[in-house]
Amino acid sequence: MKLVAKTLVMAVLFGGAINLAQAAGDADAGKAKSAVCGACHGADGNSMVPNFPKLAGQGAAYTLKQLQDIKSGARQVPEMAGIVPGLSDQDMADLAAYYAAQKVQVGAADPAQVALGEKLFRAGKKEAGETASSACHGANGLGMPEAGFPALSGQHATYVETQLKAFRAAGREDAEGKRRTNDGEAKMMQSTAGRLSDGDIKALSSYINGLH
Repeated sequence: MKLVAKTLVMAVLFGGAINLAQAAGDADAGKAKSAVCGACHGADGNSMVPNFPKLAGQGAAYTLKQLQDIKSGARQVPEMAGIVPGLSDQDMADLAAYYAAQKVQVGAADPAQVALGEKLFRAGKKEAGETASSACHGANGLGMPEAGFPALSGQHATYVETQLKAFRAAGREDAEGKRRTNDGEAKMMQSTAGRLSDGDIKALSSYINGLH
């Protein structure tokens, strides 16, 4: 009940801004502006390189927020350092709208990881107080755009694993490596990833890659 309430509160708090951002974006204009993005993320947002995320089918509000966070420095992505500073708010909204209109190409999960990955995604890790990923990201991993929760379906396992480890590292003072902290004041992802082992993260990431 607490998670449902939190989701509803986030939808109320951010729903208006999210809808406005989506309405402001022009998918056709975004396509015309996406040539540079396509070098890493694919012409239609389906990246062929597992280190770079697929943007196809991602909620426009989430993509827009990530671009804004990268531009402001709230999220550190060195590969984007020479690109995002030149984007206006309208450019970012247009790009987000374009990629939201594309269809993601789903991958395939490692059969050896499916059982654990599915358990973590659909039931969580109860012994560690871990909530199911599906509670925020949807039964098929399509996300909850109104509440700002991203789609995960078909995302590269390598990318998901890297992001989960970065969120986990951000919540541990003794952790080394990349840190990611742009998950809001509640630090929901830092808390969530902090309860997962390397094995958990690998299995969950693999399962997400084949989820649809």
